[in-house]
Amino acid sequence: MLLIGNGRVCTRDPANPWLEDGAVLTVEDEIKEVGPLAELKAKYPEAEFVDARGGIIMPGFINAHTHIYSGLARGLSIDGHNPTTFLEVLDGMWWNIDRHLTLSGTKACAWATYLECIRNGVTTIFDHHASFREIRGSLFAIEEVAKEAGVRSCLCYEVSERDGMEKCEEAIAENADFARHCKENPSDKIAAMFGGHALFTISDPTFEAMVKANDGMTGFHIHVAEGMNDVYDSMRNYGCRPINRLLYNGLLGERTMLGHCIHVSPAEMDIIAETKTMVVNNPESNMGNAVGCSPILQMWQKGIQIGMGTDAYTHDMLESLKVALVIQRHNAMLPNVAWGEVTGMLFHNNAAIAEKYFHRTLGVLKPGAAADVIVVDYKPFTPLGPDNIDGHLIYGVNGRSCRTTIAGGKVLYKDRAFVGLDEEAISAFCMEESKKLWGELNHRVYE
Repeated sequence: MLLIGNGRVCTRDPANPWLEDGAVLTVEDEIKEVGPLAELKAKYPEAEFVDARGGIIMPGFINAHTHIYSGLARGLSIDGHNPTTFLEVLDGMWWNIDRHLTLSGTKACAWATYLECIRNGVTTIFDHHASFREIRGSLFAIEEVAKEAGVRSCLCYEVSERDGMEKCEEAIAENADFARHCKENPSDKIAAMFGGHALFTISDPTFEAMVKANDGMTGFHIHVAEGMNDVYDSMRNYGCRPINRLLYNGLLGERTMLGHCIHVSPAEMDIIAETKTMVVNNPESNMGNAVGCSPILQMWQKGIQIGMGTDAYTHDMLESLKVALVIQRHNAMLPNVAWGEVTGMLFHNNAAIAEKYFHRTLGVLKPGAAADVIVVDYKPFTPLGPDNIDGHLIYGVNGRSCRTTIAGGKVLYKDRAFVGLDEEAISAFCMEESKKLWGELNHRVYE
């Protein structure tokens, strides 16, 4: 039993949104009560007290789209890689990395990702993995790390024909095996989707094979219209736009999530809305890859459920929130738009998306919800309350403000120190694997 208190509580619960001096009581993996600190302390004197030290107590963040396989890329420069197009970015950097990832390298990527998630208050992720050197067993290797780290994870493998049909078939089998494993071993901590890379790397027969292998076990998690490559390929080779291809092949639906959706037409948005398919926006990655700005304002107006991810560009969800706001305003050339949409994506829609897969109430501090609680350090010098908390988060807080991270009732990070994880040993393992990976990519030894 944990009592997290001595701070302002931002619950995201409309019935009880804010407590100025509040506390959250958790029992095992569930929130039992939220109320005034003095009252709960008196009521539960036996509870272990977690001191928020005057910070903000709030729900853990959810990242609706990331890539564990990029976990060892920080600081990496690949000799001769100077991309001028999105395809060159993919082939020269990211596909190059995943072609060299062993299962041990995948584990190191997972550890690097999960430590960063915990530091930034992220308690749930949706990952889209690729390690074309060693595909089979890769999702199970990530699951092993996820369980030890304690971060709620929905995993899938990126099906693609880019490295030939043998690798493509292995990717389909890895998705199917892991989805079956999750179906046979239901958990509110580990879930599966069926992954697919960009449509220009997948033919219709492969889509057919994916649908058959999935057999309705789960939804699809696919990159769509991130660059114009998808649009050109679909029009030239299939006589329709990308969303139509997915519709015709039976991949859309309320459990499917489409990553990016930058170059989608109004008619395609109507199809996404009609099929209740989800979309996830990754603003920083889109800007960094120079692929454009997703029309989330238009999609929002059509009633599409849009979540927020990072595409592994960062693990700081507040950083993505800030960027999502400014790029939408910049793109619309209007300084008064997008506030409700981007905050709704992160604080409401991500939770609704995650609840479909983990079958728990997430993203809110109220009785019965999953005990995913974080504390962020923040001493405001202007008035702070339930009506302007989002403004304070956007302009005054970042992910590394996180002091304490609790996921599923388990303390993972307390007063900026990991609990139950050997950070030094994990970092040493990641360093060893990164040197191997970088050495292969650049054909030299890293000391």
